Amino acid sequence: MSTDQPGQDRQGTTTVPDSRGRTGLDLVGRDLDGNPDVRILDVEVTSDGWHVLRRTTFDYRGRDGAWTTQARETYDRGNGATILLYDQEARTLLLTRQFRFPAYVNGHPDGMLVEAAAGLLDDDSAEEAIRREAAEELGVTVGELSHLFDLYMSPGSVTERVHFFAAPYAARDVRGGGGVEEEGEEIEPVTIGYDDALARIADGTIVDGKTVILLQWAALNLFVC
Repeated sequence: MSTDQPGQDRQGTTTVPDSRGRTGLDLVGRDLDGNPDVRILDVEVTSDGWHVLRRTTFDYRGRDGAWTTQARETYDRGNGATILLYDQEARTLLLTRQFRFPAYVNGHPDGMLVEAAAGLLDDDSAEEAIRREAAEELGVTVGELSHLFDLYMSPGSVTERVHFFAAPYAARDVRGGGGVEEEGEEIEPVTIGYDDALARIADGTIVDGKTVILLQWAALNLFVC
């Protein structure tokens, strides 16, 4: 008797497209072989909404040499990019302000977060994506662009790697912005003095992780006097 499940081939690979037309979502991670102390056993897609939640079972060899079977859930939303736009002479930064429901439901008073512009790469390179996001969210056409570093922001459960950038801007060049209306975005461009931004970290009114990291980079590299 066949044990194949509907929509799967004999290797368990999903063959029926999901609501976004994707197939093979359970293949991701099966062929990992970079760590000899990890052997992938199975990958199961538990949710395939806009992003993908997977449960991966694997054998792990500890420092004592013993193997144990473990399982982890990973949330795959793709990789992203963020940018700090700065006017070094005026000592100002161009940030965004927008409603974030996950923060609101987890204790933020009104869910309105002040952040550096950011977005998912989708099918673009990191450089292309952050130029797109700066234009959509802040109305800025980015010129010279500096890549700073790439960081995993929540490596315990989220696969996303964020590419960090910085670039100068001039207030006269800010035109439009506000986000993509068709995607439900309502983003307010906000100009904040650098010293005020640092004070907002201290008083808890800037609480977005990527933004705090970028402000600390600015303290070490831009506004050092």
